[in-house]
Amino acid sequence: MAHKILMVEDDFALAMGTEYALTSEGYAVTTAGNLAQAREKFDDSIDLVLLDVMLPDGTGFEFCKELREKNSDVPIIFLTAVAEEANIVQGLEIGADDYVTKPYRVKELLARVAVNIRRYTQARQTSQENSNRVVTFGNTAYDGEAFVLTQHGEKLDCTTSELRLLRFLLQHRGQVISRSAIMEQLYDIDGEFFEDNTLSVYIKRLRQKLGEDGAYIETVRGMGYRFRK
Repeated sequence: MAHKILMVEDDFALAMGTEYALTSEGYAVTTAGNLAQAREKFDDSIDLVLLDVMLPDGTGFEFCKELREKNSDVPIIFLTAVAEEANIVQGLEIGADDYVTKPYRVKELLARVAVNIRRYTQARQTSQENSNRVVTFGNTAYDGEAFVLTQHGEKLDCTTSELRLLRFLLQHRGQVISRSAIMEQLYDIDGEFFEDNTLSVYIKRLRQKLGEDGAYIETVRGMGYRFRK
């Protein structure tokens, strides 16, 4: 079955060209020209969202926040015309998984789409394989079967990327893991399409969501990170 992509882009020519490239790769693409259409067309069958930042009736940041507040962990790739670090970091901090700066090369976009969908699919498969596996630390519990994180019994709003990062750290509790090893594990590529500050954003965001238990994730200067036992 073809993976389904929702592309939210108000530039008609760009949207049509990108849709053609994606459908040629076997994806099923649904397009939306604004936030209202995006809200109507999004459902649980969507495997990935390509999201423009500037839209006629708002910003892609709004839609991203809405999806994360609904506990949707679908991968979100921002399409941004502004190659400014502040915009990129803002998108990642509110729950995006990746970004592509316009004008983008079709091959690069296809590679990012493939990586994020593969990561999303593998995370779901792994969560099924890790049935009944629960890891607790402090007031927090990671449930491998449900692929969710809870604190005091309440579900924390986390993205797939954040949960995969935490799972990888938990699998190597007590060990120092280099930044490059984490990036390679999470993205299945050698950092070719990955900015180093992205990992820092994910670590910061995960610590914030964990609150006091965020202290379990230690920064080892000059080396990487360690989840303390």
